Amino acid sequence: MNKSIAIDKKIFQDAVKFYSTLFNLPPLASKIYSYLIFDFEKIGITFDEFVEVFSVSKSSVSTNIALLLNSQLIIDVNKMDERKRYFFANDDYKKIRFEKIVQKMQDELKLLDDLNQFRKVEDKEYDQKMEVYKSLLNKSISNIKESLNKL
Repeated sequence: MNKSIAIDKKIFQDAVKFYSTLFNLPPLASKIYSYLIFDFEKIGITFDEFVEVFSVSKSSVSTNIALLLNSQLIIDVNKMDERKRYFFANDDYKKIRFEKIVQKMQDELKLLDDLNQFRKVEDKEYDQKMEVYKSLLNKSISNIKESLNKL
């Protein structure tokens, strides 16, 4: 196994499991993404290295790289005077991920408001709980946006 980066097998296995669950990735995509996280010096990993390191077919690597590129978890770069593409974990993904979370919370707030306006039944206990929930969503949105500005 010719690797251009050093990995810790235990941490790698933990990362594969974690990212597979977090991003709902198939096993090979999770392995590729986790492997790229160990590229601390940002040298980039080639397609051929993935094929060799994971002992899988080129089509499997291609399919899983396409999935990771489409989900913006990774990026690819063609270096000057080379035909090879080099892959990197997308450093901006943390920001992208939390922007999507904020958008989902904002969408939920709008939906809750629409439902509340449509609802004809009065229930003070339900309304109080809903206000607490909406307050939690708004505070979370505010906190995430504040942190994103620092990223």
